[in-house]
Amino acid sequence: MNFNERIWKMCKKVPKGKVTTYKELAKAVGTKAYRAVGNAMRTNPYAPEVPCHRVVDSRGHLRGFAHGLKVKAKLLRKEGVKIKNNKTENFEKVLYRFKQ
Repeated sequence: MNFNERIWKMCKKVPKGKVTTYKELAKAVGTKAYRAVGNAMRTNPYAPEVPCHRVVDSRGHLRGFAHGLKVKAKLLRKEGVKIKNNKTENFEKVLYRFKQ
């Protein structure tokens, strides 16, 4: 399994109503290649099965999304995640951390 496939497989574990970070995804597969995680999300051919819209930066800000940040925010709100000014509200409460 290549790097992107490992990232996509891990991303599928993020439940509705939660977000994770590029850093958390990287840690979950044993790397510090956070930017490579972003590239994997950017090239995700399996959306919405692989919910790349649930990946935010380490401070809860919405970052790059193929369909634009408005769509990313809309998808997250639909799942119950509160977004204000392109940032996740109650970030620590909705942050999903992978079991190590």
